[in-house]
Amino acid sequence: MSQSKVCLVIGAGDATGGAVARRFAREGYTVCATRRSLDKLQPLLEQIRIDGGIAHGFGSDARKEDEVIALVEHIETQIGAIEVLVFNIGANSPSSILTETARRYTKMWEMACLAGFLTGREVAKRMVARPEPGADGASGRGVAHKGSILFTGATASLRGSANFAGFSGGKMALRALAQSMARELWPLGIHVAHTIIDGAIDTEFIRTLFPERYALKAQDGILNPDHIADAYWMLHQQPRDAWTHELDLRPYMEKF
Repeated sequence: MSQSKVCLVIGAGDATGGAVARRFAREGYTVCATRRSLDKLQPLLEQIRIDGGIAHGFGSDARKEDEVIALVEHIETQIGAIEVLVFNIGANSPSSILTETARRYTKMWEMACLAGFLTGREVAKRMVARPEPGADGASGRGVAHKGSILFTGATASLRGSANFAGFSGGKMALRALAQSMARELWPLGIHVAHTIIDGAIDTEFIRTLFPERYALKAQDGILNPDHIADAYWMLHQQPRDAWTHELDLRPYMEKF
């Protein structure tokens, strides 16, 4: 197995996930990025490589336990130890409670929460089993820091809005998962953190469907994915005597 330090990004889409992957690649991490469609990952992988980084792509469904187990096993044995896990699956699909179906509701929970549990569990088992890092004085973040698990949340993690029952249920459950994991794993040297991304992000989705909101970009009124990625890097770099568990990120004009 290579001695590369690995950042695994589950849900490396065109906005936050891709920006986080590029940010960690610039810091010297080997990036392992996943989407359900491997083809959609190719532009991100190519950009990281053009910029001098190392990237591997995987088409994987994080809701499937066997696929998650196989993915983590392959990375750990063939690529390197996962030092950072970023779980970034969205699952946002608005619908009236009057017309919502059990199938759609369940799928949103599987994407937003179950997938976070499966990937978080598998990576945490690997991190916990590692020897104490920095015993030779090499670690600058404290002897017991074995890695970071970072979950991407949303406004829906805190409150349920009309037409977002499924999304809010999944994201609130993910937040509870992150809290439980942090209380168990922090003493074992694993930094578990949860972000609240509260506001529109600079994406093609927002540009196309919400042009009035996208127009606020000129006033710094929507989130820049690269700036979100900077915050994720900051979380991973924190010393364990001042770990953040939950971090809110929103444009200055966003109400809260």
